[in-house]
Amino acid sequence: MSERRVKWQCRRGMRELDVLLGTYLEKQYGNSDESQKAAFRRVLELPDPDLIGYLLSGNNPADPELADVIDQIRGKASA
Repeated sequence: MSERRVKWQCRRGMRELDVLLGTYLEKQYGNSDESQKAAFRRVLELPDPDLIGYLLSGNNPADPELADVIDQIRGKASA
C-alpha cells in the first residue's frame, strides 16, 4: 500500500483521530520497520468506534502488535 493511500486512510472525519493518526504518520511511520508499518495499516482498517476506544478512552486491543502501535500513537501525540 502506498504512503499516499495510508495518508488518506488517516483522515477519519473526527478531528481527534485525524490529529493522532496524522501525527504518527508524519513522525513515526517513515522510520518504522515493515512489521510496524503493517500493524499501523491494520489499525487503519479498524472501525472508528474501536479507534476511539483505543486512542481516546485508553482501551487496549488484544493483539500485541496492534497494542504496540496504539501505544506509539498515543506517545507521539503527546510529544
